[in-house]
Amino acid sequence: MDPSVTLFGPVDTYLAPVIGYVMLGLVVLNMVARGIEYDRIVDQAEEGAEAISRHPLRVATNFLLVVGAFYYLTVHRHAGMIVSLLVVTLFLTDFFEFEARKVEARQGLDVDRPWASIGASSVALLYIAYQALFFLVKPYWSQVV
Repeated sequence: MDPSVTLFGPVDTYLAPVIGYVMLGLVVLNMVARGIEYDRIVDQAEEGAEAISRHPLRVATNFLLVVGAFYYLTVHRHAGMIVSLLVVTLFLTDFFEFEARKVEARQGLDVDRPWASIGASSVALLYIAYQALFFLVKPYWSQVV
């Protein structure tokens, strides 16, 4: 990012240098929240499909991931675009996986793990970790490239 150009002024001064680490932490927190929500849904499914509800921690982390990804887009255009696409994909898979869990509960099936959301969050985690922790790989990468 060009240090003379800031879209959000003082926010960019403090948040722009660490946004990669913030996004990495949010993705990890989102994965933990997804596990907590899955355990909760399994318990709620025994009571019926109408008892199933979203976990507030996962909803909050999804919201913060989307906002953070769009902010990351203003700081680093190329990486931000890829992160934004991955996070929006994660958001959509979470939405549809939740509805699938309700259908399974309605039909009396065993509640399956949200495999699509797990896959989407794993891809997002790998890319964001690559962007945030590139300084660990840079000495080896520069020898090859």
